[in-house]
Amino acid sequence: MEDTGNGKYDWLKQYLELPHGIPDSDTFRRVFERVDPKELGEVLEEIVDVTGSNVAIDGKTIRGSGNEAHSAYHVVSAWVAEYQITLGQLATEEKSNEITAIPELIDLLDIEGSTVTVDAMGCQKQIAAKIREKKADYVLGLKGNQPAMLSDVKLYFESETPQHSAKRIEKDHGRIEQREYYLETGIDWLAQRKDWAGLKGIGMVKTTVTSLKTGELTEECRYFLTSLTDIHRFSDAVRKHWSIESQLHWQLDVTFGEDSSRARKDNSPLNLNILRKQALSLLNRADLGKRVSLRRKMSRAAMDNHVLQLVLFAAK
Repeated sequence: MEDTGNGKYDWLKQYLELPHGIPDSDTFRRVFERVDPKELGEVLEEIVDVTGSNVAIDGKTIRGSGNEAHSAYHVVSAWVAEYQITLGQLATEEKSNEITAIPELIDLLDIEGSTVTVDAMGCQKQIAAKIREKKADYVLGLKGNQPAMLSDVKLYFESETPQHSAKRIEKDHGRIEQREYYLETGIDWLAQRKDWAGLKGIGMVKTTVTSLKTGELTEECRYFLTSLTDIHRFSDAVRKHWSIESQLHWQLDVTFGEDSSRARKDNSPLNLNILRKQALSLLNRADLGKRVSLRRKMSRAAMDNHVLQLVLFAAK
């Protein structure tokens, strides 16, 4: 940061008062250690209308952030797939704390009119209730942490024909993926339905993957609880949930090298996590032509001040 600041000193003076020049690396370190991540997140928070959008909530551990004083930080983020931005985040010190962190994060967000998706760890009655309280819909992954509900839903799809279905076939990376989406909204027979706020349907996604090289075929079925009644909104929400892994978490690790970062003391790992997400959002929105990767955008911005300006002010 110090070297970059010195290299772009004349350009930065257009926007910043720098009476004492560029701070040294120790000053940058102390600032990031002491700034409150919650306050930084609020300052950088972008106001967007998420009505009709899909908000995926999931956690990621910053693997290199642990030290003798604390374990590696785990950050739960809310990701808007359509805009490719982080709507908010909340840090915990353990992955198991996601269950309590998710309702706290939802409290901080304006998600009215959106569809919130959460994986199986967040399939909890209080989380469903919190989402409905915020006037949003939900699609919750259903696995073994709700054994009675999972057993009933799985048995239904094994023995009955659901009301609604849709299919999607994709060919990529040397394989063909077929996804069959099923949604049942006639759930008066489901005894536990009254315990889940706004529950209107149960869903299943059957994924069949065929290798074009070996012909090997694999199948997987996943189950869901949802407040949605439209098969197309359900399938869209399930499909877009995984963008938080491929477009946020993967990019933080591979493009920004988050897991190999040596920042470990106090608040620095969390503040840098917030800044990486902000940078990712700006890079995603910067139009530098077709087939320009994020890494190439970063390289061009580092070398060319005109490109850097395009990236920084892409959303203006």
